Amino acid sequence: GTPSKSHHEAESLIGQNAVQLSMHSADVHLARKTYRMGTCYGIVIDSGSSRSTMFLYEWPGEKENETGVVKEKTECKVNAIPISEMTGDKQKDAEVWEAFKNCTDQILKEIPVEKQKSTSLFLGATAGMRLLQLKDESRSEKVMRNLRTYLNSLPFNFQNASIISGEEEGLYGWITVNYLMDNFLERNLVNTYMRPHGAKTVGSMDLGGASTQIAFAVQEPGQGPDYMHVKLYGYPYIVYTHSFLCYGKNEADKRFLAKVLESTSNQSYKTNPCYQKGYNETINLSTVYDTQCNQKPKNYNPDQTVLIVGTGDTEQCEKLVESIFDFKTCSSSQCSFNDVEQPPVIGDFMAYAGFFFISKALGKNGTSKLDDFELAMREFCTSDWEDLTVQKKDIKAKYLKTYCFGAHYVHTLLVKGYKFDNENWKNIHFQRYVGNTSIGWSLGYMLSMSNMIPSDVKVILPIADPVFSGLIFLFTALIIIGVVLVSIIIVRMCF
Repeated sequence: GTPSKSHHEAESLIGQNAVQLSMHSADVHLARKTYRMGTCYGIVIDSGSSRSTMFLYEWPGEKENETGVVKEKTECKVNAIPISEMTGDKQKDAEVWEAFKNCTDQILKEIPVEKQKSTSLFLGATAGMRLLQLKDESRSEKVMRNLRTYLNSLPFNFQNASIISGEEEGLYGWITVNYLMDNFLERNLVNTYMRPHGAKTVGSMDLGGASTQIAFAVQEPGQGPDYMHVKLYGYPYIVYTHSFLCYGKNEADKRFLAKVLESTSNQSYKTNPCYQKGYNETINLSTVYDTQCNQKPKNYNPDQTVLIVGTGDTEQCEKLVESIFDFKTCSSSQCSFNDVEQPPVIGDFMAYAGFFFISKALGKNGTSKLDDFELAMREFCTSDWEDLTVQKKDIKAKYLKTYCFGAHYVHTLLVKGYKFDNENWKNIHFQRYVGNTSIGWSLGYMLSMSNMIPSDVKVILPIADPVFSGLIFLFTALIIIGVVLVSIIIVRMCF
């Protein structure tokens, strides 16, 4: 059931050097103007394992190489199956194209006509397509080729559509978080840019549907591809980043359900300790085993149905969740799980995407103590299903049923995997936004691929901002006038 090393190798092979090229090379392969007046726009399509989402960003063109100026203007969820479920046949995929068109029309309304042709458009496909590439490379190539043809036909400046590696996804998420929090540069009182005091950055944890990523800056480089050297605004960073394919929330849930189905039982049904008492459902085996992340059992029949009965046993739920990880094998001084080397976590972390939604269901988004998170998790899991649906009526049942598993999964991943404890759990910020901008890899991707974060910053003149220049001029003039007046008064007093 555990993904083989070929999974991780395949991830690292996909666009292996793309980040290094976009970060270190001044001769960026995506040609663009480095200076534009007025408001500029950029679009990134995040094609994940659950859905595609279009993000529209805007920023003042004259400040595009500054930090923290790009904001999210709007987003549009493509109301269709994820691209990893497309057939590669344009006619059979007609509904998906129609859904993409609906989002495109919505985005177009937000961009002035004269700016549309200069609006850069990118698409990044993540773990869903990485899994499809392992399963059916020919189909994944057809899907990506059709997407490029479609995106190239739109009235935007189409730049690129590619499957990004897990390590890139983690790094771009880290860039997004720290860019939005102004951790790379800050403007001082004399209007020059400087590295913030202490140059602290924030770690990034992303929980998607098919993979999960962790990324944080370290002082000393380790061995292997998980240590990425990047230079941003003239400062070098060593970023540890790792992506676990098949450990996104949805795929981890399937791995967990496979454990439920494997359990021996004399009854005609299977018990799920992570479902609340009172919740039962009948599932097709295909919903569990039709994935690269689970091995199909002998005599597998995808149409066979099984009744799953919830027991709300939080202790048993925790044990069964832990069984989808390997915490014992470690050939390094310290590992997270599955024999993956990881240095100790340090500093603050931003946990977003699935991490945020799970913590919010528990009422523990933002920051909290580990003990409080665990108490909320136990209370949530031992609640009666009928009572829970009343308490959490704002959460759809199809998501609500997964959140007890999700809470135990997040707890196990962070505590036993990444080694957060009572002391540093409070450093985790479970958030969805910084300001009004969604946290995710897409903004960091656009900034990097567009070279809007230069690897080097040349001298930025102190009087670069017209408003600031005007104030300096006015202030200087007032000082001169004041000196002249004082001189006149002194002269008259003396004579």
